[in-house]
Amino acid sequence: MICERVVFVRYDRVRFYTVVTVVTMLLIFTLGSFKVSAEEPLSVSARSAIVYNGKTGEVLFEKNAYEQLPMASTTKIMSALIILERDDLDVQFTVDSTAIMTEGSSMGLQEGDKVTLRDLACGMLLPSGNDAANAAAVRAEGSVEKFVEVMNERAKQLGMENTHFVTPSGLDDYTDEHYSTAYDMALLTAEAMKNEAFREICSQEKIKLSFGDPPYDRWLINTNKLLRHDDIVGVKTGFTDKARRCLVSACDRENSELICVTLNAPDDWNDHMSLYDYCFGLISEQRIKPPADFYSVKVAGSDRDKLLCAPRGITETLLNGTASQVQSRVFIEPFVYAPVKEGDAVGHIEYYYNGRLLGRTDITAAESAELLKSEEKPKGISPWFERLKRAFGIG
Repeated sequence: MICERVVFVRYDRVRFYTVVTVVTMLLIFTLGSFKVSAEEPLSVSARSAIVYNGKTGEVLFEKNAYEQLPMASTTKIMSALIILERDDLDVQFTVDSTAIMTEGSSMGLQEGDKVTLRDLACGMLLPSGNDAANAAAVRAEGSVEKFVEVMNERAKQLGMENTHFVTPSGLDDYTDEHYSTAYDMALLTAEAMKNEAFREICSQEKIKLSFGDPPYDRWLINTNKLLRHDDIVGVKTGFTDKARRCLVSACDRENSELICVTLNAPDDWNDHMSLYDYCFGLISEQRIKPPADFYSVKVAGSDRDKLLCAPRGITETLLNGTASQVQSRVFIEPFVYAPVKEGDAVGHIEYYYNGRLLGRTDITAAESAELLKSEEKPKGISPWFERLKRAFGIG
């Protein structure tokens, strides 16, 4: 009886613990499912989309981001960038009368108008002028065809492996060979936003220019409605019957900038803002510690052989929990000559993430090393040689 009772009690306990365990696991699974669901990105209307951190190379969201699609007037990001890298931006000239004869959106160029390349870059990036793109191409390279060759060569340099340009404007109704991907356009935009002139122009809701024959003041209005949001800092809209609505934007929140690209997106304005709200929740400012707390460097010409040196880390915005993936390279002098003051740089550390340089910090002396006084300096070559040997650890 006792044994049976013991067996019964044990069985009852097992059954009780089993029920509790199953119920607990179900609760965890259910709660976990709710948590995962809450963290899933919102659906987007775009056929192709990406959210990209240009500094770190992180893709925070993507939907068919590597599919080749027409990109309409977002093409002008490349055209404007190439123009804005030139040295003759503010030289006035007369537009080519043939180049400005084009369909679609326009900055209002007419035969005989006097403009500058900077004016034409504004005309491309704000009202999306096809006339501006063609006029700039002819001025820069002598013909639209030669300018397109430059565009394709630059695309290769940027790693845009699935992109091919046919026009500087993005008009694509007569060709199937003008295409890119959301990912490639993000790469292009990250490069373009490094150009201060490009960045300044594409962030403006309107710009006052003086051009014409003779030049007179007029306003160009940006087609990018997202600029009404304080944290949107660019970049470019696009539309053709073939490509449908295309949009590239950049958003700066809490000292971090993300790029969003949508191609063939019926609801692109809402797509971009929803994706930014989601993706900024995936990143955070993280402290990257140096690989060691202290270093030492040998000293020549001082009463001490070595100096203690202090490295510094960096703070960077990355995907949550990825700080440990940052790699570092330490560069420190084999020796330094006295005198050395506390805080003097004796080397530096470079921090890399996804093969990209995030930042660089100095390694500085944590203490001072005074120069030997004349009366303390040893006479003859031999004592100095012995001191240098000791500094280098020789012998």
